[in-house]
Amino acid sequence: MMLLGLILAVSCAGVTAAGCLLCHRGAVAAPAVDARHPLRSARGLFASKWWTIGWLAAIVAWLLHMGALTLVPLSLVQAVISGGLVFLAVLAERFFGFELRRRQWIGLVATALGLAVIAITTGPSGQGAPSVPAVIVVEATVFAASLLVVIATVKRSGPLAENGLALGLAAGALFGVCDVAMKFVTHALAGGVLAGVVSPWPLVAVAASVIAFYVSARSLQIGPALGVIAFASVAANLVAISGGILVFHDSMGAGSAQIAARMLAFCLVIFGSALIPGPVRAHTTGDPGRYGLLRPAPSPHGAA
Repeated sequence: MMLLGLILAVSCAGVTAAGCLLCHRGAVAAPAVDARHPLRSARGLFASKWWTIGWLAAIVAWLLHMGALTLVPLSLVQAVISGGLVFLAVLAERFFGFELRRRQWIGLVATALGLAVIAITTGPSGQGAPSVPAVIVVEATVFAASLLVVIATVKRSGPLAENGLALGLAAGALFGVCDVAMKFVTHALAGGVLAGVVSPWPLVAVAASVIAFYVSARSLQIGPALGVIAFASVAANLVAISGGILVFHDSMGAGSAQIAARMLAFCLVIFGSALIPGPVRAHTTGDPGRYGLLRPAPSPHGAA
């Protein structure tokens, strides 16, 4: 069962990378996302065939992720999925017309390695029921922080790249909230299907996913593509790994060697993430917008 779970996690990493790149191609061709008109924005996104294909790929990746979570501890799943950043780089260069510089390759590999070490050194999943108070605190804190980042970005008419990266971080954190909530649901399902469905965590996962849908779409429209995707991946992984430790009692490890490894890995994540943003965007048509999530400029296909 462990091997099957790892296979599902690796598959999830590859499909996620491809789906993100397809969504980017579709997002920059779609009208600018406007949170004041969510239905119109969603129609505009799904009118782009590449966004639709990427979104369907994301659903497949999510199903693979959920399958892996039922078989493998959350932290180990995230460690494997962290390697998706390497898939992202290879696919971006080979099939999506990106030209990565050496610094972007170093950044992506360093970030993936750091996330993997952080996840692996959390140790095996703890025994016993997950902590309800902990999941409430983790979910509420990350949810609130993500919304504050989105609001700050809306009110700030700064450079496109910076706003896009900030929105990417917020979207990734919200996807991490969804991961933790769904892992909690898998534990609740052990007590019966009704126990899992009636719990509030499916609603939390849906709410986080819907908000992340719009935030991630806008981040892909205005930010550097690989930087946005990588930042979102880092945020989602760190939230999920933290949830594994705080909520599901995954072991933090013991001994000076593991402590040193985790500190080095965290430094690698910071160092790698700082290197990833750069002039690596493939050719796109038009400026998808200047301001943020709520005040889009006209796109090549009309205003949102």
